[in-house]
Amino acid sequence: MKKDFIVSNKIDMSAYTKALELIEKSRYILIITHVNPDPDTISSALALSNLFFENKIKHKVYNISSDLPQNLDFIERFDKITDQLPKFFDLAISVDCGTYKRLGFTLDPSIPLINFDHHKSNNDFGDINIVDPMKSSTAEIVYDFFKHNGLYITKNSATALYVGIYDDSLAFSLGRCDELTFDKVNFLVQCGASPSGIANKLLRRDSLAKYRIIPKVLDSLELFKEGDIASIYAQTAWFEQTGAHNRDCEDALDMIMSMAIVKVAFFVRIVSGISRVSIRSKGEVDVSKIAAVFNGGGHFNSAGCTIDTKDIEEAKQLILKEIFEFYK
Repeated sequence: MKKDFIVSNKIDMSAYTKALELIEKSRYILIITHVNPDPDTISSALALSNLFFENKIKHKVYNISSDLPQNLDFIERFDKITDQLPKFFDLAISVDCGTYKRLGFTLDPSIPLINFDHHKSNNDFGDINIVDPMKSSTAEIVYDFFKHNGLYITKNSATALYVGIYDDSLAFSLGRCDELTFDKVNFLVQCGASPSGIANKLLRRDSLAKYRIIPKVLDSLELFKEGDIASIYAQTAWFEQTGAHNRDCEDALDMIMSMAIVKVAFFVRIVSGISRVSIRSKGEVDVSKIAAVFNGGGHFNSAGCTIDTKDIEEAKQLILKEIFEFYK
């Protein structure tokens, strides 16, 4: 008998209620975004931050680095994100952290942690775990937290949640988007989120440096297994020559995945003295398993890891070896 897809929901709905009870009892809350932050983690955090600010709940949004994606600066309270831990907080909330190490620091074990996430690699490291890898984004899960608890979604929180869902679903193109996802974004628009305004802010504010480095990255393309597998990389010198940031060349991997023949693609660059690898796939290749070999994680078709080497070629060969294992 055919079953409704809703039965695959991974979240115990009572966790939403327990999370709110814990929030309401807390004196000061730390919202933690993950290392190398992306729009989903920042947007999820800022949706909660706007909720807390509007309800006079003391809190901080924290990221271990001050290097934030500046194209998100239009989201209300973006300028309040800090890389300084407050002296006191009695509750922590992590958003979009697929593993505990993605927090970027070790949390005092006496402080309760609410874990909002949608990564397959998440092992429920929180005291309250609101984790569902079937969801398009962590922002969608935070939306459900609002709705389950009857919390008012203002224009500021709606904008933040829309950004997270839009970006992490690759503009609603991933299989994790379903009819419920579109119901949610429709409601967010009713709450004041502007689809055209958000798209303009996210897509039409590129730096000149981006268009100087991407041709170099695309020129590094190598194909394997008759084009099924593709690799690209970025040399450290290219960033120095162009003035580009690591984020400026992230679109290159999506461009490679747009090629009809490519089924798996990965991108290697050096960040903070180690190789950072992003891996994408179409169809049946679970790249989260490849990333897990190197203590990384992510989703079935989108994952990442780091490899402790400054040698891009070495990192590339290690990743290729694991991908080739899949093709045996």
